[in-house]
Amino acid sequence: MRQKVIAVDDQPDNLLIIEDYLGKNYDVITFNLGQAMIDYFESGNKADLVLLDIVMPMPDGYALCNWLKSNPITRDIPVIFLTGLESTDEEAYALSIGAEDFLHKPLSPPVLGARVRNHLLLSQVRHALQNQNRGLEKLVIERTRKIQEQSDELMRRTEQLISAQSAIISAFCALVEARDNETGNHVRRTQHYLLALCEKLVRHPRFAAELTQTNIQLMFKSAPLHDIGKVAIPDHILLKPGKLTPDERLIMQRHAEFGAEAIAAAEREIGEGSASFLGYARQIALTHHERWDGSGYPRGLAGDAIPLAGRLMAVADVYDALISRRSYKPAFPHDEAVDIMRAERGRHFDPDILDCMLDCAEKFEDIARCFADPPADTTESTT
Repeated sequence: MRQKVIAVDDQPDNLLIIEDYLGKNYDVITFNLGQAMIDYFESGNKADLVLLDIVMPMPDGYALCNWLKSNPITRDIPVIFLTGLESTDEEAYALSIGAEDFLHKPLSPPVLGARVRNHLLLSQVRHALQNQNRGLEKLVIERTRKIQEQSDELMRRTEQLISAQSAIISAFCALVEARDNETGNHVRRTQHYLLALCEKLVRHPRFAAELTQTNIQLMFKSAPLHDIGKVAIPDHILLKPGKLTPDERLIMQRHAEFGAEAIAAAEREIGEGSASFLGYARQIALTHHERWDGSGYPRGLAGDAIPLAGRLMAVADVYDALISRRSYKPAFPHDEAVDIMRAERGRHFDPDILDCMLDCAEKFEDIARCFADPPADTTESTT
C-alpha cells in the first residue's frame, strides 16, 4: 500500500509541483484551505506525512500544526513546513511547536523528495519500535507465570532490546547524515576515542563507580548521537561554507538542546523511563559542548556538574574537530592538536580526563588513522 502525503497550500502552482513530483511514489492529497485538511482527518481519514504552507487564510500553517500535534490521533504524523519566509525566528518557532522539518520556497523537488522519504522512514522505525516494545511488555507479563523459564526469557528479551537499540541509533544517525555533510568516519572516530578514554579511566578513583562495563558499552553506543540535534538546524546555517556569524552561531549552538529534546521524546515513546539506554545519549547530546570552567553551552555547567559522558565526549569531539579539515581552517597535525588541547586543561576539559587523553594520545592517533576520511573526500561541516 502506498503511503499518503497531504499537502496544504493556498497557491495552486505549489500544489501542482508537489503532486507531480511526489505522486510518483506516494498517494498525494492536496488542499488549498486549512479547514479542508481538518475536515479530512475528522472524517476518520489517515495520512503518513503532512506538508504545510505557513502563510494562508486562517487557519494558517502554525494553527494547523498545533491542531495536528494536539490531537492524539494525528500528533505522531511528521509535519514539514514549506514557506518563503526567510526569518530564522519563524523556523525556530515552527520546530518548537512540533514540526519535524522546514523547507524554503521555491521548492527543489529532489530535496523535497529526500526529506519526505527520510521522515517517513524515521516514522516507520519509531512506530515499529513502539509496537515491538508493547509486544515485549506482553511477553514479560505472560512469562512471569513460568518461573522455570524466566532465565531463557530474560536472555531473549535482552537480545531483542539490543536489536531495538541498534535500530534506533541507526535511524537517528541516518537522519543526521542526510542533513549534515560530516562523514560517518567522524562518528566512528569520536566513538572509539570515547571508548579509549573509558578503558583508560576505568580504575581511576573519580570515575570507577560509573565506568562499569555496562555503562561503558552504553556510552559507546550513544556516542554517535552527539550531534543528532543538527537535524533541527536550518540548511543555510548547517551547510554554510565558512565561519558563522554571531547570530548564526547562537542558532547552531541550539543543536545541543534540540538533540536532547529529540532523544527525550524517543525515551518517552519507547516507555523505558529513567532506565532507558538512551539516557547517556541524551546526556552526551546536551552537554558535550559544556566546558569545565563553566563557559560552555547550552547551560553553562561547570566542573562535576557536567555529566561524565559529556566531559568524555568533549575531549573526543574537540580532538577530532582539530585534526579534521573545515572550510575555514586546515586540519591540524596530531601533535599540534594535542598541544592545543593541553593548553585547555582545567578550562575547557576536566583535568583528569585531559591527562588521560595525553597519556593515550598515540591511541587517538591510531584511531584517527584507522578511520581516516578517504583522500578524495571534500566533505565540510561547521562545528
